[in-house]
Amino acid sequence: MRDELPGSRGPHPAVEEPGRHLPYPSGWFCLARSRELVPGGVLTRRLMDQDIVLYRTRDGRPRTVHPYCPRLGAHLGAGGTVHGQNLVCPFHRFAFAPDGTCVSTPVGPPPRTRLHHHTLSERNGFVFAWYEPDGAPPTWEVPDTAQAGVVPTAAWSTEVHTYAQEIIENTLDHRHLPVLHHVAVRELDPPTTHGPLLRMRLRLGPDRAPVLKRKIQADHAFLMAGLGYLRVELPLPSLGLVSCLWAMHTPTGPRRTHMLVATACADIRAPDGTGASPPRRGLHRAFAGGILRTAVSKVRQDLRMWNTKRYEPRPRLAASDEAIGCFRRWARQFYPAP
Repeated sequence: MRDELPGSRGPHPAVEEPGRHLPYPSGWFCLARSRELVPGGVLTRRLMDQDIVLYRTRDGRPRTVHPYCPRLGAHLGAGGTVHGQNLVCPFHRFAFAPDGTCVSTPVGPPPRTRLHHHTLSERNGFVFAWYEPDGAPPTWEVPDTAQAGVVPTAAWSTEVHTYAQEIIENTLDHRHLPVLHHVAVRELDPPTTHGPLLRMRLRLGPDRAPVLKRKIQADHAFLMAGLGYLRVELPLPSLGLVSCLWAMHTPTGPRRTHMLVATACADIRAPDGTGASPPRRGLHRAFAGGILRTAVSKVRQDLRMWNTKRYEPRPRLAASDEAIGCFRRWARQFYPAP
């Protein structure tokens, strides 16, 4: 199975939502998988309707800068290169050190200027950028997995015509699971919040015969860190395995979100793969690929809803929709004050 599968794209009808638009939220947002950003590599990504340039120095440090050279505005992602630790502009060969300072030019001393950086964090094989509307520094960190060293081995991405909040809120909408996905759900631990983190535990299984449900149902631990990060861990003690699924939601423009789904599987006792035999590592990759295929099949069912629904700021919730109410109250912290 290829690591990157084609996403679902194409025209979608305009959604009418007067007075309902959500601003961009603060938090950590995934810009790339670590394996995409090799030493000396340069990438361009979209974040909050602006280009952002990622590069990795030759000694392996990831950096990200605003895209335009202060000399005459050349786009550093359109032919920029990495020489040693410096990012070099493709237009006039001005070189910028990892701290953003211009350190050399082909002719004469460098001007006193520097590139503006975003704060980065690299965890579990992902590169994240911090966003805060007023430019304030990070106030919390990207969470690590309980099993250190786990990185995804399979991934899929698509563009979604909705807000990041709408996608991650879908996880707490238990009512849609049996209707749209034919999945039975039982809440084991209700949503609990601690600052930017929200946790819950659900038991999921096929919405079929009771005997089959008992054999296949499994307990899933969910962790949300802001509105751009969702991780689901599924321990499988009988197999000595634990699976991880990440769903990353990065706002790329008004009502547009890049969604990345990635999966990994590891031994419970040696999650970093230390000592695992080649057949065992093959089992890990095959299991992660199967989880990804299942997850993507469910996401594709959701895409028609996300791409055509509108955001309801005051939803008319049922008595059993406490999880959505909890989520909405928690999500307020990531937006500017009214």
